[in-house]
Amino acid sequence: MSGSRSQSSGLRVQPAAFGAVPTGARLERILRSPHFANGAFVNPEAARLVPSRGVALEMAKGYFRKDERVRRAPAGLIPVHSTTLADLARPPASGLRITWMGHSSVLAEIDGHRVLLDPVWGERCSPFPFAGPKRLHPAPLPLAALGPVDVVVISHDHYDHLDMPTIKALAGTDTVFAVPLGVGAHLEHWGVSEGRIRELDWNEATKVGGLTLTATPARHFCGRGLRNAQQTLWASWVVAGDEHRIYHSGDTGYFRGFQDIGAEHGPFDITMIQIGAYSEFWPDIHMTPEEGLQTHLDLQGGGTGGVLLPIHWATFNLAMHSWAEPGERSLWAAHEAGVTLATPRPGEPFEPRNTPPADPWWRSVARRPADGWTAWPPVGEQLDLVAES
Repeated sequence: MSGSRSQSSGLRVQPAAFGAVPTGARLERILRSPHFANGAFVNPEAARLVPSRGVALEMAKGYFRKDERVRRAPAGLIPVHSTTLADLARPPASGLRITWMGHSSVLAEIDGHRVLLDPVWGERCSPFPFAGPKRLHPAPLPLAALGPVDVVVISHDHYDHLDMPTIKALAGTDTVFAVPLGVGAHLEHWGVSEGRIRELDWNEATKVGGLTLTATPARHFCGRGLRNAQQTLWASWVVAGDEHRIYHSGDTGYFRGFQDIGAEHGPFDITMIQIGAYSEFWPDIHMTPEEGLQTHLDLQGGGTGGVLLPIHWATFNLAMHSWAEPGERSLWAAHEAGVTLATPRPGEPFEPRNTPPADPWWRSVARRPADGWTAWPPVGEQLDLVAES
C-alpha cells in the first residue's frame, strides 16, 4: 500500500511535511468509500469550507491589527504542569486517566492500555520550521518520556493534528496507528511500516489489545499539500475498553450526527471536544464552546453525565478570538447546563471519576477584560462553600 508518490504541483521539490497522496490499494479503498464522491470526501452535512474573497480580505485586515494580535496571546507564561514518567507509571485507581498535553493532544490511559490522540510535539503547526503558528507553551514533557504507547490515533491530516516530527519520532516504536482513510499514505512516507497502520472509514472499527477503536463522522475537511484537498478522510473517534468509553472529536463543526454517535456508542466517561479556533468566517467546520457543550449533551443521549474536556485551544493561535475566550465560555456553558467540566492545565493528569472542581487557571495569565472577570465560583455558590466548611 505505497503512498510515496510525489504530489503533483508546480513545485519541483515538495517539502517532506506535505506527506504523500494515496495510491494503489489505498486509493482503491478510497474510491469505494460511500463518503467519497466526484473526486473528494464529503461531509455528513453540507459545510462551507472557504470564505468568500471579500470576507477573507476583511478577516486578513483584522488578523494583522496590533490590538487584535495582542488579545490573541496570553499576557504571561502559561502554567504547564510538570508531568513526569513517574506520575504516569502509577496505574490509575479508577482504570481511566486523562492527560491533556495542549491543543488536541491527549494521553488516555484506559483499562490497562495507553492511547495517544492527535499528538503534536512540534514547535509549529506548519510544513516549514521557520514559519506558521508557533507554540504558546512548551510540551509538558518530552515525547520520549511518555513511555510505551499502545496506539496513536489521528483525527485528520491538518498540521495541528498530524505533526511530521512527532510521527517520525514514533515511527521507531512498536505502537499501532489508527487513522482515517488515506492518512496512512503520509505515515508510510515518514517511515511508519504498513503493518502498523489501521486505516478506517467512518463507522469502521479495529481492535488493538482489549480496546475497540471506531472512526466516527465529523464535519470538517483535510489537506496538507498544494493540490490534495479532500483526498483523505477526517474523523472523530470512539475508544472503548472493558470498563470505560471515551470520545475525541478531532476538528468538527456541529451537526446532528452527534446524536447518532451517542446512541450507537455512548454514553461516555469523558468527551474531548473541540471548542477553540472558531470564527464567524468558518462556522461549519469548527465549533464554538456552546456548540461543544451541546455536542457533549448529544453524545450523552441528552443527559448531563460524563465529563467534558475542552480541547483545541490555548496552545496555538489559529483564530481571531481572544486567547482565554474558549476556556471562559466553556466554563459558563457547562455551569449553566449542569455538566462536569474538566479544566486541567496542560500536562496535568486527572481521573474523570474524580474530576477536580473547574478552575479558570487561564485568568492568571490572560489579559484582563475591560469590565473584569465574572466571579468564579458564582457568588451564591461561594456562600454555599463557606457554609459547608
